[in-house]
Amino acid sequence: MVKVLFISVVTFFMMNAAARANTEFLPPDSTTNIVDKSAAVLMVDEGKTLYLEGKVKMALNKFREASVKDPNNWKAQYWIGKCHYILNNYGYSLKYAQLASTVDEKFDAEVYLLIAESYHRLGKLDSAMMNYDLCMQNISASRMKTLRVEQMKMNCHYAQQHLDTNVTKAVRRSAGDQINSGYDEYNVVVADSGKTIYFTSRRSNTTGGGLNPDDELYFEDTYRVSWDAAESNWSDASNDLGKLNSDGFDALNYISPDGLYGVMTLNTTATEAKQTTRGSDLCELKKNSKDTWNTPKVIKNKTINTSFFEGSATLTADGSTMYFVTDRKGEKSSTDIYVVEKVGKAWGVAKPLPFNVNTTGRETTPYITPDGRYLFFSSDGHTGFGGLDIFVCENLGDGWSDPVNLGPMVNTVNNDSHFTYFPELKKGYISGIQILGNKASLDIFELDLSDFVLPKN
Repeated sequence: MVKVLFISVVTFFMMNAAARANTEFLPPDSTTNIVDKSAAVLMVDEGKTLYLEGKVKMALNKFREASVKDPNNWKAQYWIGKCHYILNNYGYSLKYAQLASTVDEKFDAEVYLLIAESYHRLGKLDSAMMNYDLCMQNISASRMKTLRVEQMKMNCHYAQQHLDTNVTKAVRRSAGDQINSGYDEYNVVVADSGKTIYFTSRRSNTTGGGLNPDDELYFEDTYRVSWDAAESNWSDASNDLGKLNSDGFDALNYISPDGLYGVMTLNTTATEAKQTTRGSDLCELKKNSKDTWNTPKVIKNKTINTSFFEGSATLTADGSTMYFVTDRKGEKSSTDIYVVEKVGKAWGVAKPLPFNVNTTGRETTPYITPDGRYLFFSSDGHTGFGGLDIFVCENLGDGWSDPVNLGPMVNTVNNDSHFTYFPELKKGYISGIQILGNKASLDIFELDLSDFVLPKN
């Protein structure tokens, strides 16, 4: 019994001595105990699961809880930064990525990548390049390929070469308070010779008032404004558009020149509707004699609508050819642009555009000119300034020309999407990031394209 007691006492003092020795390697202000550290590790794992499910705001709260439990857990700080990056809060993503690199010297090389991407989006390209290099020096070749680090660095270098040129940039101004609200706005569709604009927003008065359970943002609705010549301004935005809007996601993508036919993206999977879509589906709709929209009808074509995402439709003026986006091959090529033509009164077989247009990255938000000659689209798979850039390619009849970046006249170092071009109005519209301090919002901008010339290869 005495021997056992002696061993226990010795073990106790040895453990205490070891614990005191270990504290010498912790930051001076660290008072985190082993219980809190263990709890933080579990919270980070829970947050990562939420993040991968697309529940970014819920994940952010979980990572914040982990950082409170253990302020020196670099993973908690890093993932807080990752969430802010997804939410376009680039100042905060930089702040927490840098914090992750200081609280523990054993941080992962992917922290450098988040620092680089954040600097890139903030337009601090030299700092971005330095951190891309640090990432590449400390990360495995396979992981570097998966994360497309070389492509990101190439985009940063491309931006350094082209953004400071003397190219005249299009005047980019906010579409105005009647359109932009502080919530996300994007996806302009112009009608009535530019006197009416439809756009998509995720604001609080969405039909049904529902929140998407994943990203915790309001469901999409389509809104409309009309030009008031007497006031020289747009009317207040309205989503009272007949049966166009549902309790789910609703985004009008196209209106025919006569204003009587449209194509939209509809997703009611997260609602309590009796009949729901299988995913995001493309629908056709028509106006009735009362000048309101009838109930949208899902296009019954298995090559157009699948159980995957389909959306962002754009049609030629005669309505005979439609381009749209799908992620049905997302494991290999993220999102791609497909084309389908009318055969009689029905749609034919949808096929992907060739691989000189589509890439293993994202191709999205296409816009075809009314004559079907030029296709504008957003991509992060072709070399650009960073994020999504606007590209254009020409229909050659037997194929498509290689896409050309619209350059610094239109593109920025952030995501640029939903580009539409109206030469008769000498203007275009684009959705982009408006940075406000450490945060940002997705807004609609009007572009003065009086001096715009289509770029050539």
